[in-house]
Amino acid sequence: MRVYHRGGTMAGCFLLLFPILFPSLFTPLSHASLSVFSEWNAPKPRHSRLLKSALQCQTTSEKQSDLWMPLAYQGWKPCIESAASNLPEKSEGYIQMFLDGGLNQQRMAICDAVVVAKILNATLVIPYLEVNPVWQDSSTFMDIFDVDHFINALKDDVAIVKELPDGLSWSTREYYATAIRPSRIKRAPVHASTNWYLDNVLPVMQSYGIAAIAPFSHRLTFDNLPKNLQHLRCKANFQALVFVPHIRHLGDALVNRLRDPSTKSNMVGSSNYLREVSEKYKQGAGKFVALHLRFDKDMAAHSACDFGGGKAEKLALAKYRQVIWQGRVLNSQFTDEELRNQGRCPLTPEEIGLLLAALGFDNSTRLYLASHKVYGGEARISTLRSLFPLMEDKKSLASSDERALIKGKASLLAAVDYYVSMHSDIFVSASPGNMHNAMVGHRTYYNLKTIRPNMALLGQLYLNKTLSWPDFREAIVEGHKNRQGKIRLCKPKQSVYTYPAPDCMCQG
Repeated sequence: MRVYHRGGTMAGCFLLLFPILFPSLFTPLSHASLSVFSEWNAPKPRHSRLLKSALQCQTTSEKQSDLWMPLAYQGWKPCIESAASNLPEKSEGYIQMFLDGGLNQQRMAICDAVVVAKILNATLVIPYLEVNPVWQDSSTFMDIFDVDHFINALKDDVAIVKELPDGLSWSTREYYATAIRPSRIKRAPVHASTNWYLDNVLPVMQSYGIAAIAPFSHRLTFDNLPKNLQHLRCKANFQALVFVPHIRHLGDALVNRLRDPSTKSNMVGSSNYLREVSEKYKQGAGKFVALHLRFDKDMAAHSACDFGGGKAEKLALAKYRQVIWQGRVLNSQFTDEELRNQGRCPLTPEEIGLLLAALGFDNSTRLYLASHKVYGGEARISTLRSLFPLMEDKKSLASSDERALIKGKASLLAAVDYYVSMHSDIFVSASPGNMHNAMVGHRTYYNLKTIRPNMALLGQLYLNKTLSWPDFREAIVEGHKNRQGKIRLCKPKQSVYTYPAPDCMCQG
């Protein structure tokens, strides 16, 4: 059921408030039953003056050429030193990891699991991917990643098996869910040291032949790790993890259609569409921008920011926070203005569109929208589409038959977006997060252009309701000069998955 709120009708407001006023009728709520809070018509544009100016402006050919220029070589290249094979003849036992989070958080945890197995001299069981409470996707490691390539790429570093031997087949997710088990390590500290694993996990593994860590995410330190272990992290992330063939094939098809719209003709079947593309597809021909638009209800609720939907929206998001996180994520103690000044509010489709327009992209730009369901639906996206009419996504680019294998699978959908984004000429993310971090690091590794929005600057600019378009554009260009792929060296406590230099790269 969808509830549409149309500017002040009492019936609409009451429908939205009903589950809040009468919570007993709606408790307990499953994730699926949250549809009562589905998107309603999005509010009017919040930056209509800037939007009007952006729609009237066109970018010169010279500026467009600069935009699409690949990054110059920055003195760093991929460099993962392969140590000589030093696998011991016998492992200490098996290590199981149960990984929570979404696809990109799980990706980083997989790489950490490889390193933990190395530290313990253990045989790693292909990690188990937990079902995320928000995305509700039961896809396994083997559904997403090429498991044979993963095992083969790391065969000289870590012993990896697809499943446990018969004698240990009792060690399952269901087994650990029913009672406290001595072979399970439940409270692994965040960013644990190598010594912690040797002191706390190795004895368990030696006693039972297996140790299971659940949950496992962000459980290995980035600091004071031997160089060979950091290199193994890099090898796992940048070399061992590749998507299954059907994800890569679909991703290649989408990239080809973005680069050459004529290849879409057999699917679209519209001469008008192709004529429109040929007229608008002028500058940056054959090139496209991948935009990761993380603006789903989960992100909107977690941020506690105001997105212009009025009291009904605030109440709906507050209820969503209560149901999904059960009090662990509270209403913010900061005002919306304070949150925006701190750069803590995800950019709406309208705001990311204005950023791109100010940087010089225009209505001839091919834009790939890498996104899960957008909060507010198509109505919320309409302003972005008005700025970039050649915007595409998985649904518009692929046929229903092509999408059949990934339909309803959030992790597989995210994998396609990741693959297409890695092959884009420019990548930009509308908000920091695991996809942003993983993509920034992966594209840094290959010296690809990536625009990192200056969230604090943007928050301040969008709060200024009197700012003219020329001043806005000047502030945007100036504030993003050094945020388009410049290599930043990894600092203490930072992730090598986001900042791969110098651990995963060498100079020269």
